[in-house]
Amino acid sequence: MSTMKVNIVTPDGPVSETDANMIIAVTESGEIGILPGHIAMVAPLQIGELRLMMDDSTEHIAVNGGFLEVRPDVVTVLAQSAETASHIDIARAKMAAKRAEDALRSKTDDVDFKAMELGLKRAINRINVYGSGQ
Repeated sequence: MSTMKVNIVTPDGPVSETDANMIIAVTESGEIGILPGHIAMVAPLQIGELRLMMDDSTEHIAVNGGFLEVRPDVVTVLAQSAETASHIDIARAKMAAKRAEDALRSKTDDVDFKAMELGLKRAINRINVYGSGQ
């Protein structure tokens, strides 16, 4: 089966450089599957799971927004942040989710609810990706 190069890059540097048979990503307009030879395109990413399908395995990556650039032979993910399932600190992700939930439940005026909602989404995404990668 043919493959394509996949590069995942964040402001902190590269997260993954590999070959894949198929990529599944969560974009602003929904989930998209990309195969080698796909038409060139750019799509904004949502907070979600990026799956890299290889011959006999799937790599799960938590992506927190960014862009997906597709060319026929290479896919580049420019993400605000990204973590492979094997590098996620699950205890830290659960604590972040609890802090965000507690802040959203509070009725104080000093809570930035939009920021807490985004923090909760990121934490839940990391927890889900960690579970998928096990």
